[in-house]
Amino acid sequence: MQRFHQLLFTASLLALSWFAMLAVHEFGHVVGAFCTGGNVERVILHPFTISRTDVSPNPNPIAVVWLGPILGCILPIIVWLVLPRRLLVIRNIAVFFAGFCLLANGAYIAIGSLDRVGDCGVMMQHGSPQWLLFAFGLVTIPLGFSLWHRLGSIQHFFVNPNIVDCRIVYAVLMALVLVLVCEFMFSPR
Repeated sequence: MQRFHQLLFTASLLALSWFAMLAVHEFGHVVGAFCTGGNVERVILHPFTISRTDVSPNPNPIAVVWLGPILGCILPIIVWLVLPRRLLVIRNIAVFFAGFCLLANGAYIAIGSLDRVGDCGVMMQHGSPQWLLFAFGLVTIPLGFSLWHRLGSIQHFFVNPNIVDCRIVYAVLMALVLVLVCEFMFSPR
């Protein structure tokens, strides 16, 4: 049963991290639009679509597009840093999430610049040089791995399934279900 809980925890945490990372990233675009006088028409976070934030008018597209990955990296780190040290398990989950956001946003911007995919296309169309997008990835990706390294050995985690408290497993699973329900209910496709 412990191995099942370990696998359920791992799958739930990865899925929750993915959907929460998308939400934080899009929140960064919303903040960018708000700060530059843009109008957010809609935010798409539906689990079966590619997330995006539609802004029109968008008086400063470069600020709006960059604040997605920038705040998508910074906000999870801030959350982790402000959590009390006595909440060790929650802090470890926050460290994992912050590392996940750094890796995902960094890889998206650095690798996406090769094909000018999504935000990367907008960044380059409005004057961001490709080297800057690569530099973003060169900073964020190692930082993400560094945060994950703080959590200890993944081999130790998988060899010892009883490390995982089943209450935490079901709390993470419930958080994932809550996020998915909200995204299905409130986000257009």
